[in-house]
Amino acid sequence: MTKVMGAAMRRIQAGNALTAFGIGFTVPFLYIYVAQVRGLGTATATSAFIAFALGALVALPFTGRVIDRRGPVPVVIGAAVLASLGALSLGLSNAAVPILLSALALGAGQAVMQPALATMIVWCSTPATRTRSFALQFFMQNLGLGIGGLIGGQIVDVNRPGSFTLLFAIEAVMFLVLAGVIASVRMPHVPAIKDARPKDPAQAGGGWQRLLRHKAMVQLCVLGFVLFFACYGQFESGLAAFGTEAAGISPATLGFALAANTGAIVIAQFVVLRLVEKRRRSRVIALVGLIWTVAWVIAGFSGLGHGSAVMAAGAFITTYALFGIGEAMLSPTVAPLVADLAPEGSVGQYNSAFALVKQMALALGPLGVPVGAGLPMVYIGVFVLVSLGICFLALRLGRQLTAVQDNPSLAKPARAATTPHSAEPVPA
Repeated sequence: MTKVMGAAMRRIQAGNALTAFGIGFTVPFLYIYVAQVRGLGTATATSAFIAFALGALVALPFTGRVIDRRGPVPVVIGAAVLASLGALSLGLSNAAVPILLSALALGAGQAVMQPALATMIVWCSTPATRTRSFALQFFMQNLGLGIGGLIGGQIVDVNRPGSFTLLFAIEAVMFLVLAGVIASVRMPHVPAIKDARPKDPAQAGGGWQRLLRHKAMVQLCVLGFVLFFACYGQFESGLAAFGTEAAGISPATLGFALAANTGAIVIAQFVVLRLVEKRRRSRVIALVGLIWTVAWVIAGFSGLGHGSAVMAAGAFITTYALFGIGEAMLSPTVAPLVADLAPEGSVGQYNSAFALVKQMALALGPLGVPVGAGLPMVYIGVFVLVSLGICFLALRLGRQLTAVQDNPSLAKPARAATTPHSAEPVPA
């Protein structure tokens, strides 16, 4: 069983990298492609992003039940095929309607892959190895995004529409390769999660009804929404607007800041893993809130205008690096917690619900743009308070968790004589 799980995990992590590569390969150039290359203007390009997000929001509420009933493998394969068709169609379209429909299909396919791949990681790991598995997933995703964006940027040429068609065609092929890789995965036969049952959800009913009665999961979803809105939702929207308008940051400096974020994640990922593995997850998330509070304060310093341009740029880059350290701490913490909160047979539902919360937060992130550009210090003040709110919500969540859910290392001795997916819960 261990060999089967190890081989399956390697293929799953390769699939994660391919998915991220596909996203990084085309999404950064979608606006340029629609607005400039196809000459459809800003409104259509913005609508394409809305369609991309809408595809995810429409598909995710139904994804969890399908994963739990049919298994994650066929879901990943189906989503990869859908994303492949969407990418190819997008590269061949030159009118608004087909572009919007293609973006809808591409967004839905890419969104559905995430909870399905996360469920595969849960099925192929134990509570003792799950933290490292999700840390590796996050590392591979960032690696794929970075490489995809780098290679894609070398291919595209605004003066050659065919270069964009080639870009989307390569992405379509990569999604088909992903489907082939996942089709070769041998999953464990009994994917039951019994080692970290919820405290108090009623067992009658199922799906969304049971999830909404689960206090700890609802609190985690609220916390997740705040996390994603305050960090990921601001990277390329409100915080970028604040930097360029209030702090006078150049586009080149913004690029360096994004690179610092990725670099901090790559460097810190496996260093902070040792920090978080044996500490309570709720306290790790609270610490992230404190780190991001400092990051927002430093961002505010970059926009005060009292220092030199070099100091403002340094402060802005430091802000993005601190966000990266926080992300590296969250990746081995939040996703395993979602899995350990899920009752038996509901891992897909819980992963999909959390993915839906993430998409909603990202979709609302651009609301910070007018505030960041027009009321910069109000913008910074709001997100300092939001980051402190993360600390409060995390510590409050900790009171709803069992000892196993909040600190899985406590359960290791009791699981020594059990199979990975049949351990009984350790009392809090």
